[in-house]
Formats: sequence, structure tokens, C-alpha cells
Amino acid sequence: MTDTTREPTVGELAEEIARLRGEVADALRLAQRAEDRGQVENLFSRYMHLHNAFEDEQIIPLWVKEGTEGIRARYTNAGQYTTWESVTRYHRDRPHPVGKLILHATTTPVIEVAADGRTAKGVWLMAGTESGLTDPEVAKAFPDMYSPDEVLGKKVWAHWVWCKYAIDFLKQDGEWRFWKFRCYELARAPFEENWVSFGVKNQGAFDLDLMYFGDDGKPVFMPPADEPAAELNYPYNPETVQKLEPVPPVAHDTFDDTFK
Repeated sequence: MTDTTREPTVGELAEEIARLRGEVADALRLAQRAEDRGQVENLFSRYMHLHNAFEDEQIIPLWVKEGTEGIRARYTNAGQYTTWESVTRYHRDRPHPVGKLILHATTTPVIEVAADGRTAKGVWLMAGTESGLTDPEVAKAFPDMYSPDEVLGKKVWAHWVWCKYAIDFLKQDGEWRFWKFRCYELARAPFEENWVSFGVKNQGAFDLDLMYFGDDGKPVFMPPADEPAAELNYPYNPETVQKLEPVPPVAHDTFDDTFK
């Protein structure tokens, strides 16, 4: 007969303690990675709430600290920004235009925190609406984007818009921050027009350095880029095939610069 009531040996206890310690360590790592993922998602959602309310100045502290190596932002084919000053300039001095609406809703996140816990990568889709009022004289420079009628003596632009985002995050002083940021405009269409026919007209727009339409609908342009765009991206065109860009991140140990 086997003695099932015997006390475990010192060696067996040591093995059991080592096993339990390993399980606890694994559980703590998993919990930390889940916590990091939630913080990263909250960070980008906070960005979008602030941007929708024209409170971009509050976005600046969400970026990595000044002097951080590798900071980068890109919004159009006009080029990319590679210094803290030029990246954060995008968020400075934005007006609160009367009659303007931005409502961008992000969805479908794929977020992967590196195993070393220092960086994270995420991609999102965005569907939204944008609208505003423009002085008729100013509107003459962009005839395709306006509705046929006027409101309060001004031209109306009311658009559906879809974008993709690819973002790298860096953990600094225990807090997640934006590090590398790229926006891809996927498609756009005025309220009165479908995105297929407008897609033909909209191909050249992504090469411009337009930043936003400010007070009275006046266009405000991006400052000169620090360097050319590494790869060009164009919004939907009915004569092209869609491609998987950006590629959603996968599990990884350390940072890899996949969002060029």
C-alpha cells in the first residue's frame, strides 16, 4: 500500500514554492499588461474627446517629454514632423470657431503592449462628421467641399469622414505617452454626395498641408514639415484596391518601428 498521508519532503516543498512563485509572477505580468493596455486605450480616447471639443492645448502634455528621441507625427503626404516643437505645434493656438462641429468616434482597436512593458502599439478606425460655416468669398477656393445652400449668409460644409490611426506609445515616468503618431484619411464625402464620386475629386487633397478650417472657415495650413513622408497614402479612390495599411500589431517583445 502507498502512504498517501506522508509529509512532503523539503525538496518537494521547495519545488512547489518555486512553481507558485512562477505562477504569481506570470499573473502579475499579465495583470500589468492588461492595465497598460487599458491606459493606452484611455489615452487615445482622451485625445479624441479633447480634439472634438477644440481643446488641443490639453493634448500637448499627453505627448512624450521634450527631447525624447524618435518623436514623430504625420497627417498628410506633405511630410512628417520629427521634433517635439513641430509635433506639438499641431495642437497649439487652435480657435473655437462658431458653428463648427467635429465628432470623431474611434473604434476597432488592436493594441499590443511589448513584453518589456516599455512601449505599446495600436491601430484604430475612426468614423465621424465634420461641419462648419465659411464666408462665401473664402469658399470659392474649395468649391467641391460645400453644400449648395447657405445658412446665415455663409456657405456650409458638412462631411462624413473616415480615418485610420497607427500610434506608438512610450511609457515615461510610469505614464503612457504618445510617441509616434500617424493618421490616414480613408474616405470623405459631403453630406449631399456619396464617397465614391467624391473620392475621384479628393485625390489631390492629401498632398496639401491643410491643417484645419478656422474662424470664418478660413484654411489654416501646417508648418513646413521636417522631412518628406516615407510612404505616400491616398484616400479611397474607386479605381484602386484597398490594402491592409496599417497592419495591426501582433505580440512582440520589444519595440519595432512598423508604422512608417
